[in-house]
Amino acid sequence: MDESTALRLNAINRAFYRQTARDFDATRQAPWSGWTRLLRSVRLPVGSVLDIGCGNGRFGRFVAARQAASFDYRGLDNSADLLAYASAHLQGYAHVRADLLVRDILNQPWPKRGAQLVTLFGLLHHVPGLQKRRGLLRAAAECVLPGGWLAFTAWRFMDSARFHRRIVPWSDDIQVEAGDYLLDWRRGSRAVRYCHHIDDAEHESLIAAAGLRVVDDYRGDGGLNRYTVLQRDSGSEPPP
Repeated sequence: MDESTALRLNAINRAFYRQTARDFDATRQAPWSGWTRLLRSVRLPVGSVLDIGCGNGRFGRFVAARQAASFDYRGLDNSADLLAYASAHLQGYAHVRADLLVRDILNQPWPKRGAQLVTLFGLLHHVPGLQKRRGLLRAAAECVLPGGWLAFTAWRFMDSARFHRRIVPWSDDIQVEAGDYLLDWRRGSRAVRYCHHIDDAEHESLIAAAGLRVVDDYRGDGGLNRYTVLQRDSGSEPPP
């Protein structure tokens, strides 16, 4: 995918979250059911979490509700509105040292600090272009401390007939990749968002790009998310 197209698709999603942040936060309060299985591999307590594409911080709240030990939670997102919600929600957890940073990780440098648990939930389908998705997985893997974990999901929305009915046609002046869609949003204000469907073949290529050892791989959240949990061996260092 050429850079101008990637920028255009990213702009669609930035506009989407500016328009829908209030409704998005209101409908995104409960933890994902698939996170419960995650804890079979990720051993709590953890000392640090890097949540890339953290939205309103609900994964941080999920961890905070399940461990009493204090931990550092760094959340990155390109939506200042969603991060404002995240800050408000996390204030109720005194043992969470929250550091929330507005950052468009596709177009801006972001601090690649080490963390015991690095997550990308509900994010990769918004990343335009296969090479950018692979590059993001490599960069995320570099942040995993020895013995730590990287967990990511791929939203399998095209496996559901419900989302087929939400596809909006592309305009003729844009050339997208196979698996790229515009989906409409029907809660509160009407809006459209760019989403990419990651099939099994691409998912395997993302695992390979991360370069870490797979410790679990499963479908969760009603089958609509494929989860992969990877781990860096205790004696290994992040790649150069």
